[in-house]
Amino acid sequence: MESADVREDVLRGQAQVWQLMFAFADSMALKSAVELRLADIMHCHGSPITLPQLASGINSSCPDVHIIPSLTRIMRMLVRKGVFAAHRSSDGSEETMYGLTQISKWLLRDSEMSLAPMILFQNSQLLQAPCHHLSQCVEEGGHAFKKAHGCEMWDFASQNSQFNNSFNKAMACTAKIVMSTLLSHYKDGFDGIRSLVDVGGGTGEELAEIVEFYPHIKGVNFDLPHVVATAPVYEGVSHVGGDMLNAVPNADAVFMKVIVLIQDLY
Repeated sequence: MESADVREDVLRGQAQVWQLMFAFADSMALKSAVELRLADIMHCHGSPITLPQLASGINSSCPDVHIIPSLTRIMRMLVRKGVFAAHRSSDGSEETMYGLTQISKWLLRDSEMSLAPMILFQNSQLLQAPCHHLSQCVEEGGHAFKKAHGCEMWDFASQNSQFNNSFNKAMACTAKIVMSTLLSHYKDGFDGIRSLVDVGGGTGEELAEIVEFYPHIKGVNFDLPHVVATAPVYEGVSHVGGDMLNAVPNADAVFMKVIVLIQDLY
């Protein structure tokens, strides 16, 4: 006969399975918060707001009365996860007031330090579809993205401008976060470098920051042709299209970030 401790362990395992099974709901709720600009609405208000005030700030043709039921459920979940804060109003109305937290400040769409583009990209239908082919990859080999969409991610991006733009924005937003730390802490690290190539540099934003901080450097932003084709002009940076698996432009130093990780994931 099973002991009480064993039964408790089994039940705890079941609970963990349920948590894992519905973990997708967390990321979907987070995505909805970005799409609805909930953090931006609160930020613009300048202080905690009520649910009707939040609903009135959402860009929708539906009356607020139709928005609030679904919004209530999403906010309940996001508050439970610590994305937003909630407390009772002190004016005697006992109405719930919602405000920003250290998590939701990263959801602000117009902030310099924002993860909103990455959240939208990672949780898009196009990028979620390959996840349904993971077991097939184990059984047959190959890449999940190709199984879902018929071609590799880089080829898909070259043919789909919306996906390409979403990918570039996602990479650019994380680059801002990384570069702000790198340039403030990696003191004199680029002093002896006259030329620097950023392999997989996207639209060149992070390389441009390095060159601006170290104007003696000649920067080469290297990525696939369809990526650099949409790159803006930066002083001191030249954009070169190519395939890093074939050749990389010559330079004193090479700068790389998350390229292998992305290739392994998809």
